[in-house]
Amino acid sequence: MLDLVRLRVLAAVAAHGSVTAAAAALHYTQPTVSHHLARLEAATGAKLVQKVGRGIRLTPEGVVLARRAAEIVGRVDAADAELAAMVGLQTGRVRVGAFSSALSVLVPPAAAELRAAHPNLELELTDVHPRIAAEQLRAGEIDLAIVFRYDDEQPDDGLRYTHLRDDPVYLLSRRTGETLADHRDSDWIAGCVNCRRELLAHCEDAGFTPHIAFTSDDIIVEQAFVAAGLGVTTMPGLALQSHLAAGIKTTKLPIYRRIHLASYGEPPDPPSTTAFIAALKRVTLE
Repeated sequence: MLDLVRLRVLAAVAAHGSVTAAAAALHYTQPTVSHHLARLEAATGAKLVQKVGRGIRLTPEGVVLARRAAEIVGRVDAADAELAAMVGLQTGRVRVGAFSSALSVLVPPAAAELRAAHPNLELELTDVHPRIAAEQLRAGEIDLAIVFRYDDEQPDDGLRYTHLRDDPVYLLSRRTGETLADHRDSDWIAGCVNCRRELLAHCEDAGFTPHIAFTSDDIIVEQAFVAAGLGVTTMPGLALQSHLAAGIKTTKLPIYRRIHLASYGEPPDPPSTTAFIAALKRVTLE
C-alpha cells in the first residue's frame, strides 16, 4: 500500500526540483527525504528518481506517480480542512483561483462578507488564468475557480460550473461610436498568445486580421498605449471597473464573456466552501 507521507515527499521533490528544496519545504532532513524515496521505490517496484550530476530528476514513472501524489495530497489536505470547518465554521480554509479582474472586482466584497460572518475562516487567493485554474482544481490545489468563456457550451472536463454573470467587452480607442471593422488598418495592443485568441477570433469574424503592434497582459499598460494614441484594444467590463485611464473612449461591443464559478467533485461542497460561494453569489447579483 502506498504511504501518504512518502507520496507527500515525492510530490514535494517534483514541485521543488531537488531533495534539498523538498527537505526544506517539508522541514525534513535530506537523508529523511532520500529514505522515503527509497522506501517508496521499494513499495512500488519502480525506479522513481535517477541521479543527474549532483542532483536527481524524476523518471517517467516518477513523473506519473508524482502527479497523482500531488492530487492525493491536495485532496487529503482539503479533507482535513473540511472536517475542521464542520465544527460550526470556527476554522477552515477556502482556496480560490481567479483571473485578475475577478480578483479585483468580484472577490473583495465577497471576502469582506465572508470575514464578517465567519472571521476564523482562512481565504487563500491565487491570480491564475482560467485554464491553469481548472488544472489546479482537478489536482486539489484549490477548492474553487472563477473562470470565463466566450461561448455557451458546457465543457466535458469533470468540473461543475455555476454561471455568475455576463461581462460585456468594450472597444478602447481615442474615439467613440466605432466597430472592430473600423480599425482594420489600426495598430492593436493585445495580450500574450494565449490571451489574444478571442481578439483574433472576433476580428476574423469582422473580416480582417489585426496588426498587433504592442503586447502586454497588464491592463494599465494596454490602456496607457491607447491613451497615448498608439493603438486600440478590447477589454472586458470587469477590467474597466478595475482601471480606466483618462482620455480613453469605450464602445460596448456585441461580445460577452460568461463568468462561471467552477468546483470539483460531487456536491455537497464543504461548509467553508459553501459559505464563500453564498457570499460570492450575493455580491455578484447585487
